[in-house]
Amino acid sequence: MAEYKLLLPSMGEGVMEATIISWMFNEGDFVKEDESVVEIATDKVDSDVPTPVSGKIIKILKQKDDVAKIGEAIAILETDADSSSPEVPESKTYEEVKDQIPQPDPEVINTLEQPLTNVFENSSNQNSDLYLSPLVKNIVQQENISDSELKNIKGSGLEGRITKEDILDFVKNRGTNTETKSAPAQQVISQPAQTSAPAPKPSNAPTLQLSEGDEIIQMDRVRKIIAEAMVNSKHTSPHVTSFIESDVTNVVTWRAKNKDSYQKREGEKLTFMPIFIRAVVKAIQDFPMINVSVDGDKIIKKKNINIGMATALPDGNLIVPVIKNADQLSLSGLAKAINDLAYRARNKKLTPADTQGATYTISNVGTFGNLMGTPIIPQPQVAILAVGAIVKKPAVIETEFGDVIAIRQKMFMSHSYDHRVVDGSLGGMFLKHVNDYLENWDLNTEI
Repeated sequence: MAEYKLLLPSMGEGVMEATIISWMFNEGDFVKEDESVVEIATDKVDSDVPTPVSGKIIKILKQKDDVAKIGEAIAILETDADSSSPEVPESKTYEEVKDQIPQPDPEVINTLEQPLTNVFENSSNQNSDLYLSPLVKNIVQQENISDSELKNIKGSGLEGRITKEDILDFVKNRGTNTETKSAPAQQVISQPAQTSAPAPKPSNAPTLQLSEGDEIIQMDRVRKIIAEAMVNSKHTSPHVTSFIESDVTNVVTWRAKNKDSYQKREGEKLTFMPIFIRAVVKAIQDFPMINVSVDGDKIIKKKNINIGMATALPDGNLIVPVIKNADQLSLSGLAKAINDLAYRARNKKLTPADTQGATYTISNVGTFGNLMGTPIIPQPQVAILAVGAIVKKPAVIETEFGDVIAIRQKMFMSHSYDHRVVDGSLGGMFLKHVNDYLENWDLNTEI
């Protein structure tokens, strides 16, 4: 018999830790190779961790709500090394495998995290040039942690990085010592096992009055993350929204002509979303300064065009899977990627990497019959497009014989953008180009 340490696997660039949600087996249970054994949660998505070997779980090292670092052992399995089953990989310690764990590009970290890492420039602290995750940065901002306080925190994460637990422990101790934290803040930090929570209410916020029969519903973990992200975005980016009504008659006609043959050929539905994304990608290529992020007084122009696709989940929450390098995909490739991500999102099969790296996002509010919306920008992006319901309307059409009234397929689009870096001219011209690509859609386009 041999022992095998089950390690928390790498889950994509920038993901350094995960919270254990639940174990699917108990100590003493036998698990088969590739069988999911534990459910974990990151800042973005919940996912399962399979075991690469068969064996009996003899020790669970991380319990429910514990935080594990990438490459850290979470359980020990007893395997039969002499059996005919696949060869059991040699168990390795975290120190032995940490150099093999994919790390974010140092140049990207140096560029994107400069304002946060500058606080360490004159310090010998071990954390001086290390990565701070978006969650840690949100907590730093929420708890008003000063530069001098931040540089004195010793990180326990990979290569000395400051983790969520480190920052929450510091805040908890600081609150105990100074007695300056408000009651709502103490409530947040007293539960370090939770991923995050919305910012505490201002001190002048009105007291909530409850009436007989009112029901109090505790936010789940995902809803807390969404709430914090939305508040943070409105606090960070001055939002401006432009609107346009687009004549998508050609798009509707083209889809009606091709959807049956496409489904018969590919076994998948042909929705409007691939067409919308194709138009957005072309407009981004026309106006690449929409495809940027902001870091203090620096603008980071993104090389890749990765389109986030806001997707409603059956439990009422929202997730945004990402179509990577959308500019390199054909129309059929976009359709397949969209269908795959939507299916896995609704069946909780997305990986953390599936929700990272978006540079621009589209939200289809028309799915719910809404004509338009004013979407909130997902940080650190600077813009988001909402497409409304397609409705038949009478419209004035210019012809060589004069104006005529005809029934056309119309759709409102709303474009929210960050006024720090996107002015009305850029935001408006970008939206007009998306509109033009849709209105002039070629009926002979192949898929």
